[in-house]
Amino acid sequence: PEGDEKVTLDPADFSTKIDNTYWPMVPGTQATFRGVDGEGSVSKITVTVTNQTKKVANGVTARVVRDTVYEDGQITEDTIDWFAQDKAGVIWYLGEDTATYKDGKVESREGSWEAGVDGAQAGVALPADAKRGPVYRQEYYRGHAEDNGQVLSGHEMVDVKYGHFGSVLLTRDTTAIEPNALEYKFYAPGVGPILTLDISGGSDREELVKVDRVPDGTATGPLGNP
Repeated sequence: PEGDEKVTLDPADFSTKIDNTYWPMVPGTQATFRGVDGEGSVSKITVTVTNQTKKVANGVTARVVRDTVYEDGQITEDTIDWFAQDKAGVIWYLGEDTATYKDGKVESREGSWEAGVDGAQAGVALPADAKRGPVYRQEYYRGHAEDNGQVLSGHEMVDVKYGHFGSVLLTRDTTAIEPNALEYKFYAPGVGPILTLDISGGSDREELVKVDRVPDGTATGPLGNP
C-alpha cells in the first residue's frame, strides 16, 4: 500500500511468529543500540521482542515489541509496537503506543496510532525479500504517522560494534510529515536492524551493540516503566 490507500487484512493470513530473514522477531530477544545525535549526545536504545501479543482494532493479532530510549540513565522515549507477518513473509506494522518523557514526566503522546482506529491504516514494516522495489507505506495516521520505505539493495556490507555483516538489506525511509527527512536503514540476515543513518534532516546514527536473551516478562510493564 501507499499513502492513505485502504487495505483489508484477513486475520487468518497473519501470524505472530515472525521469521522474515531480515528481521526475525524471536520472543525473549533484546537488541541494544548506541545512538549519537548531531550534537554528540549519546543514547541507549533497547528493542525487546516480548512474549506478549495484542489483537489490534483491525482484527489482526500482533507480536508486541518494546522500544525504549535512555539518556544518562533516564527514559526519554518509550514505545510499544505491534507487528505481524503475513503468509508471504511480509512484516506488517499495525500501530504503536508511544510517549516521550522529560524529567521523568510524559511530555507528549504524539505518534501513537492503531490500525483500524480513527482512519489509521497498517503498513509494511519490511518486505519478504531483498529485491529493489517501489515505495511502500510503513504506517498511516493522517498528520501523525506517515512513514514510507523502499528497498534499495540486498547486497551491502556493514560494520557495527556488534560485528561485520554481508548481504545486508538497505532501505530508504522517508515521512510525508517531514519531507526533508531521509534515513537509510540496514538489516542483516538472521539478525534484523543493525544500523540507521540520518542522511537528510538530521545527522543521528544508531548502531547495534549487542543482542541478549532475556527472561519472559521482560519489557512488558506500562509505558515509562518497562
